[in-house]
This record gives sequence, C-alpha cells and structure tokens, in this order.
Amino acid sequence: MSSFIKDVDEIVKRTTIPTTFYNAETLTVYWETSPEIIRRILPSPLGPGPKPLVQAFVADYPRTSFCDPYREAAIFVLAEYNGQLGSYCLSMPINDDIAMGLGRELYGFPKKMADISLSKVDQQVKGSVSRRGIEFFRVNATLSGRMNAEDGQAILNEHYGNGLPVFNIKYSKSADGNGFDLPPLLIQQNTSMDVSVLTAAEVEITLSDSPHDPWAELEVVKLLGGIYTVSNTVLLRGSVLSKVNPVSFLPYSYLRWDWWEQTEGYNE
Repeated sequence: MSSFIKDVDEIVKRTTIPTTFYNAETLTVYWETSPEIIRRILPSPLGPGPKPLVQAFVADYPRTSFCDPYREAAIFVLAEYNGQLGSYCLSMPINDDIAMGLGRELYGFPKKMADISLSKVDQQVKGSVSRRGIEFFRVNATLSGRMNAEDGQAILNEHYGNGLPVFNIKYSKSADGNGFDLPPLLIQQNTSMDVSVLTAAEVEITLSDSPHDPWAELEVVKLLGGIYTVSNTVLLRGSVLSKVNPVSFLPYSYLRWDWWEQTEGYNE
C-alpha cells in the first residue's frame, strides 16, 4: 500500500538517479536586444554579458527519468557573475506540475503552468507558448541549415561555446508576506547533452505583450536565427554561488508569480 511516508533508503536511491530527458526535441532561437534592457532586468550580483543576447526555446520531452512526458519553454539573457558567463532565466513556462515543482524548489527556476505546442512537419517546426488566454511567444522555423544572420553561428560560438551554466536566484517568501524567510541565493546549474540531431534554422518569431509573461519586453534588435536539436540531456546538480541582498532583489522576485492589478487587499 502507498504511504505519505517514504523509506529513507529509497529516498537516497532516487536522489542519486540522474535527472534525464530522453530524445528531447528543442527549438532554440537567439536574438540581440538593447543593452539598456539587459541592464534594467538583471538583478545584482549579476551583470550584463559582453553582448545583449537573448535565447528562448520550446521543447518536447517524450520521456524522462522523473515524471510523465511534458513540454516546456524558457527565455534567458546572457549574464556574468565574477567573470563567469551564464544564462539568467527570466521565465520557464511548463505543462506538468511535478516538473514545475522540481525546477522551482531545487534550482529556483521561475516556472509557471502554461499551454505549450511544438510540432515538426518535414523541415518546418512551429512552437508557441500561451497563458491566461494570451499567446505571448510564437516561432516558425525552417530547418535550412542556415541562420537568419550571416554571423549568427559565429556569435553563438563566441559567447555560448560548448554550453553555459544557467543562473537562477532561489528564494522563499516569508510567511507574513514581507520579504524573505532567508537570504535569496544565486544558483548555478549545468546540463550535459548527447546530441543526435542539430540543424540551424531560419526563424520568424512573434512576441506579444502579456502582463503576466512580459517576454515582449526583450525586443528584437537583431534576429540571429535558430537551432533545432534532438538530444539525451542530463540536468546536473546545482551549486550556490553567493547570497543575494534581499532588499535590492525584492523588485526582481516576481518572475514566478502572475502580476494581477489589485483592487482590494493583497493576494500573492
């Protein structure tokens, strides 16, 4: 019979199993935005990277080691901490509650439940992300082996290389609603990818304004292009880089909450 109480030995066994995505299908798009936007949205102690780069993906995970199949999307900006480049995650929509809890509780990913689509027909790939009745991200890609910008691949090679860690700020809101229980923590987390398919793509993207998911804030100044991959991907264990000043971080701490206009009282 199942129980609310789990065996400690079984817990230890499960926590040593790699967090793996099998045959993960991902369409990632890249663009340059304005440096002013990057400076405005990055919380201390993170700073802008050498180029105002944005990456966004839509992914389908048909099999994992930890939950049912699900879909996910995300948007990141290039950032720097003590000379280390990384991708700071601003938003990670998802359509599975267990995968949402795993990413939010362990690594601080700003995950929210969403409607996500990804489809491939021949050399055409389409993806979209919607929440609260608003489709705030759409991408149409042609797997031509080329990117939109002639120097797109060179820019990716220079700044992303063989992959960058993800930066998140992990925190717990205080029980009385004022600030945090403990100082927020800057987390670094990496992935390992065994790629079986990798194709450059020419893409068209549409960013629509949403009060709850403001991806459109990262305006496209120069569209670089896309990369379509199929891979076995392992989510590696994270580590704490530093404590974060709770006062300065407070305005940046609503990435994983919807922003409702309050008319009476306050509800988070």
